[in-house]
Amino acid sequence: MQGKWNRRDVLKGVAAMPLLSALGAAPPPARAAPVPMRRVRPGDRSWPSEAQWRQLQRDVGGRLVAPKPLAADCAAAPDGAACRLLERNLRNPYFIGDQVSGTQVSGWLDAWSPSISARAVAARTTADVVAAVNFARTRNLRLAVKGGGHSYQGTSNAPDSLLIWTRAMQAIEMHERFTAQGGAALQAPLPAVTVAAGALWGDVYDAVTTKGGRYVQGGGCTTVGVAGLIQSGGFGSFSKRYGLAAASLLEAQVVTADGIVRTANAYMNPDLFWALKGGGGGSFGVLTRLTLRTHELPARFGAVSAKIKAASTAAFLRLIGRFVEFYAGSLFNPHWGESVTIGADDTLDISLVSEGYGGARQAAIWRPFFDWIDAAPGDFKYVEPRRIASLPARQWWDFEARRKRGSDAMIADPRAGAPPAHAWWAGDQAQVGAYIDGYDSVWLPAALLRERQRAQLAEALFAASRAMDVRLHFNKGLAGAPAGAIAAARGTAINPAVLGAFALALVAAGRGPQYPGLPDRRRDTPRARRHAAGVDAAAAQLRKIVPDAGSYLSESDYFNRSWQQAFWGANYVRLRAVKDKYDPLGLFTVHHGVGSEAWSADGFVRTG
Repeated sequence: MQGKWNRRDVLKGVAAMPLLSALGAAPPPARAAPVPMRRVRPGDRSWPSEAQWRQLQRDVGGRLVAPKPLAADCAAAPDGAACRLLERNLRNPYFIGDQVSGTQVSGWLDAWSPSISARAVAARTTADVVAAVNFARTRNLRLAVKGGGHSYQGTSNAPDSLLIWTRAMQAIEMHERFTAQGGAALQAPLPAVTVAAGALWGDVYDAVTTKGGRYVQGGGCTTVGVAGLIQSGGFGSFSKRYGLAAASLLEAQVVTADGIVRTANAYMNPDLFWALKGGGGGSFGVLTRLTLRTHELPARFGAVSAKIKAASTAAFLRLIGRFVEFYAGSLFNPHWGESVTIGADDTLDISLVSEGYGGARQAAIWRPFFDWIDAAPGDFKYVEPRRIASLPARQWWDFEARRKRGSDAMIADPRAGAPPAHAWWAGDQAQVGAYIDGYDSVWLPAALLRERQRAQLAEALFAASRAMDVRLHFNKGLAGAPAGAIAAARGTAINPAVLGAFALALVAAGRGPQYPGLPDRRRDTPRARRHAAGVDAAAAQLRKIVPDAGSYLSESDYFNRSWQQAFWGANYVRLRAVKDKYDPLGLFTVHHGVGSEAWSADGFVRTG
């Protein structure tokens, strides 16, 4: 990664049976926990006995496991076959996710490092989840929940905890006409897909789009877990057209802290339903099943890419200004998503996708911008050629169809017996196993695109890029989206700042896998700290023009002191009330999750 974490363009590169029903009883009223309250750890007198663990093993059908560190075999035998197998698969996100101790990110400087739980329930059914929740609550254990394992904040792992691992819950079922429970007389049936909690977006796209000819709003990375993305709000490449992934949620099955299986939708437990739509994973319960609305699939998806280098800093500032002007006039609409990187090396790296356009239409839209570049060969040159392409939308996530076209945009899981749909974008490769030095995000309001403010925006982007690359993710701001998508997002718990933002600015730095126990993983800590300082400096330049900007909770600064306001804005008070209602004793606690301010950083001691 060489210090700069870049996501390249895509050109380069069920339903579980409802075993238990919601009881319909109102949750107990919120009540203060004893202060301080301390969860138990191994070695404490009240730590569960072996007989109690054996009983849990029986309750979950033999699916209780004792995790070991991901690189344990390397620590024991660096030259052994098991260590070589791990090393070969460290850059395979499907392999990492298939390990009980696997995390997509291998740690964060001065923040967290992957840690194993004392025990893990490899859940296959809702009943398994209920048994684990009840065991943790009655025995005062630290509880962790992991599905896809993509949390940059490290929220899906906690030492000395009981882990609920939902990876094996992967059933998917399509519906032509779905009606949420309790809404038969109030809601017209909608096309939908029901997904079990451990499903990954790549499998959902395969079922819904490649095989089903429909579209569901999900994540950009194919290996992101469905449940985690929905709870964070959720953006994908085409969010500018279809809105937040969370806004497509029609119904969820969730196990709350009292061990009750609840149905949450607009008609049953609506407050919990709202909180699950962007209130953050690991805070309100364990999702076991989700039903999402599907949409009509457009004829084509497309992509445009190029990397342009300016000959001087003055020319680079002009280039940024010209692109801002071009975006505001030609791309600020529902059709365009993904990112442009403003590089510290005076490069503009374009990696955009389009919805509904063929290649000729894309070329016509971009001709004025590329003509402007071509007219100044002394100031600008292409360090990577411009490419414009489109393909039938049904083939967008179809690895085999892309392979036959000669595309290298996706990488297939090379392991024997891997499902054909298991492939990931080549542009996401740098994220697999990445160790984070620094990371931050800032929503940029659409007001900055007004003609009189464009120069200020361009100057801020230029100033930020002197410290670190800045990526503008246009699909992670909803300004310019259809009115219906914005209205639906307004009904979620995410920071309302996203409604008026044209993009999310991301600044990040990191390097390759640094899992504890790997051999020959030398860490240049002084260099990492310089990178972290560069991230902070770049984000500070952007906050000069948007001092009260929000931040996306899934892609944010681990050390953000104003996280409640940054992630949820005015919605936080309501979210805290929902938390206190359904989880008054704080069984579900994660870093910078709703209610976590009442706990120590490790989640073991209640402090307030």
